Amino acid sequence: MTTVVDPELSDLEPYRRQLTAYCYRMLGSPQDAEDAVQDTLVRAWRSLGRFEDRAGLRPWLYRIATNVCLDMLKGRGRRALPMDLAPASSGRRWEPSQGLALGTARPEATWVQPIPDHLVSSPGGDPADVAGSRESIRLAFIAALQHLVPRQRAVLILRDVLSWRAHEVATLLETSEDAVNSTLRRARSALETVNIDAVPTEPTEADRELLHRYIEAFERYDVDSLVALLHEDATLSMPPYELWLRGIPDIRRFLVALEVEGDRDRVIEVAANGCPALAVYRPTGISGALEPFEIHVLEIAGGRVTAIYAFLDSALFPVFGLPPTPEPISD
Repeated sequence: MTTVVDPELSDLEPYRRQLTAYCYRMLGSPQDAEDAVQDTLVRAWRSLGRFEDRAGLRPWLYRIATNVCLDMLKGRGRRALPMDLAPASSGRRWEPSQGLALGTARPEATWVQPIPDHLVSSPGGDPADVAGSRESIRLAFIAALQHLVPRQRAVLILRDVLSWRAHEVATLLETSEDAVNSTLRRARSALETVNIDAVPTEPTEADRELLHRYIEAFERYDVDSLVALLHEDATLSMPPYELWLRGIPDIRRFLVALEVEGDRDRVIEVAANGCPALAVYRPTGISGALEPFEIHVLEIAGGRVTAIYAFLDSALFPVFGLPPTPEPISD
């Protein structure tokens, strides 16, 4: 993945974040989204000298981005979350003395991946726009979008997320308004069959305090303190494994069975998918050097953690702009 540096692209750079958010909703992967945006901007730059309708620059870029995404999606399976692939596991089969069998890790292309907020959100935006953006990049919503065929996905995002008019979408897709409206109805109908949990509210000061308590408990690996912060129906999932759990009893059994030694991990607070998130560094090898281990995305609502998405994928750390080793803690 490369970054556009050509100074002649300065007219296009202001669109990077919104295009990244759009491509991420289409593709379900931050790496794929950045590749799609890179391709979009390069294609646009090559034709920019012949493009005179500056008022139409944004829809023109979205047309290019849509075509890039549709091309990338040809022949690909949909990305998913563990909840889409298997029923919840029961923690009753785990005991601390028996260890854990997580199953076989599936390839990266199987999973919806988290995206850091700084790639898709502009600071200081309109509060209503920021709230809408948060809701439409939630992991559960991104996973739900993957149930739609690519063209339905594009229409629903453009109409219901970005609030484009039907005739604007028809122009972009080179089709009729009737076709757009028909596609939108089918897309909405398909989404009604997908279970999406309640949308978490805008983080409050109490939520931030809850996050700090979660970080402290996680760094100590204090299971009792961790589960005390969970909603009774909270979920825990761990891509690239299908295994996931729902409810405090099963999550507690699982965490106890992990037997993680506390006071060894380093946690850095980040933000992903409109939610608080953590980057976890874990000691490995004889030296015990801290290395990238997992990214946690937390959903918080009603004063409790309702979902923990623990992505066991060190390749995500560069996407979040995180170093291969954490900075030393200053005295």
